[in-house]
Amino acid sequence: MTNQTLLLSRTKQLEQLYLVPAKLRNIVQSVPLSNENDRLNHMLLAYVRQEFEAPVSAIVGYSEIMIEDAQQEGHQPFLNDLRRLHQVAVKLKQLVLGLLDQTPINRDFADFRRNLRHDLRTPISAIKGVGEMLLEDAQAQGNAAQVRDLEKLLGTTARLLAQIDALIDFGGRSLPATTIDRPGSGTVSAVLKPVPALPSLLARHQATPSRILIVDDTEATRELLARRLGREGHHVVEVANGRAALERVVRENFDLILLDMMMPELNGYEVLMELKANVRFRHIPVIVISALDEIDSVVRCIEAGAEDYLSKPFDPVLLRARIGASLEKVRLRESEQAAVAELKAEKERSETLLRNILPRSIIPRMHRGETPIADRFHDVTILFSDIVGFTSISMRRSASDVVALLNAVFSTIDRLALEHGIEKIKTIGDAYMAVAGLPEPRDDHPQAIARLALAMRKVVGEVSESYGEDLRIRIGFHSGNVVAGVIGMHKFAYDVWGDTVNTASAMESRGIPNEIQVSQASFKRLSNQFVFERRGTIEIKGNQHMETYLLRSER
Repeated sequence: MTNQTLLLSRTKQLEQLYLVPAKLRNIVQSVPLSNENDRLNHMLLAYVRQEFEAPVSAIVGYSEIMIEDAQQEGHQPFLNDLRRLHQVAVKLKQLVLGLLDQTPINRDFADFRRNLRHDLRTPISAIKGVGEMLLEDAQAQGNAAQVRDLEKLLGTTARLLAQIDALIDFGGRSLPATTIDRPGSGTVSAVLKPVPALPSLLARHQATPSRILIVDDTEATRELLARRLGREGHHVVEVANGRAALERVVRENFDLILLDMMMPELNGYEVLMELKANVRFRHIPVIVISALDEIDSVVRCIEAGAEDYLSKPFDPVLLRARIGASLEKVRLRESEQAAVAELKAEKERSETLLRNILPRSIIPRMHRGETPIADRFHDVTILFSDIVGFTSISMRRSASDVVALLNAVFSTIDRLALEHGIEKIKTIGDAYMAVAGLPEPRDDHPQAIARLALAMRKVVGEVSESYGEDLRIRIGFHSGNVVAGVIGMHKFAYDVWGDTVNTASAMESRGIPNEIQVSQASFKRLSNQFVFERRGTIEIKGNQHMETYLLRSER
């Protein structure tokens, strides 16, 4: 195929797209036959300027007419928006008129097509967005004339956008007419039927205002997005470049970021990469809104962590749906994090409760499902104590006073036991039981119990003085071997059994008020470090007798 034939073939494709026979052919024939690509590129530029100037001028004209009508009718808010729309339309017209002058023929035309999409679609996006908002207001106010003019303006804008997309996509590849829905086929029409909104979902988002950051170097786009989101009840912050966006994210919390891709100094992709690389900000969903809609740009942003990608000009219904979906994910993630935090807190409460009931080393064994939990310990010391005459005290004091008094005694003893590494087993009424040497064995268990016993006697004396009661405590302990384990299924408890427990209990029950009675087995382990007084032999059980001692102090 000759160069001239190739050119005419590609020209024919454009004729099919835009239905402008002869115009492009004349342009092709007027260009010197130096290079077919240069000639085609030159032809496309000329065609852009020639064919796009008319609809752009129409948009400018429509906006001017509506401005005049609004001035006559005194619609000031409507007039202000129309003036902004007119300013963007004038800039778009200047851009179209300057296309040939700004683009040298020997430039990479593929790169030019990408830039052309962004340069033209950005102002058109602003025109379309503002026009749609004005149309909504005009329809709400019942202004039929404004509605007709705005529908014409938006129709011209939509056709211009379609022409731009088709031209940019044209690059020598065939664009068959079958890509357009033919009358009666119904395929595309069926897909494009409007989908009814989900009122409950929209209402939920409107009822939950969010903080949204808009990052775009085009003021009209920022204002359009801010107004739309403001109508939904969101709090919006606008910045004009990527550097400012990163600075605001550091200072403020945002639920969502709408990010333009092509910006000076720091482009949208670089901003996205910095956000997702920072553990503080990577959770913030980012929706990229750009005039670039090539598939590689979309994929690149999604792979970098963008939540979604929208092309300019964006459809307001689609924008709302995408924002709603992103914010819904934020709410779900927050709910999930709250649930996880609650589960963690609940687990901590359960663990704390278990630690108050069971020795720390027993809890992991229960979590592993070990049953039964039972161990034999050959060398421990068991302590029992009892407050003498507490029954009579409880009979003449109020219930709250009784509980407060016991709490003052036992909470202090609990703290002392913890400090000495002693395991509290239980309290029964005004009786207290503790053991040293289990579940973690230790050689100094008699010494630890002896120090706790001396401290307990002192605590009871201090509480007795502060409450104005003659409180006296009877304490006894004994050393030997025991069996320990967890019993029960519903209200389980860690307990110890054996003759050593019975003997320690006898040391307390057959003791003397405000004295610490110790068995001979414990005395032998402590006599070098503590001061004792020999009490003598006492009956333990039946005819069984045992030599006992009274602990006075530590040497």
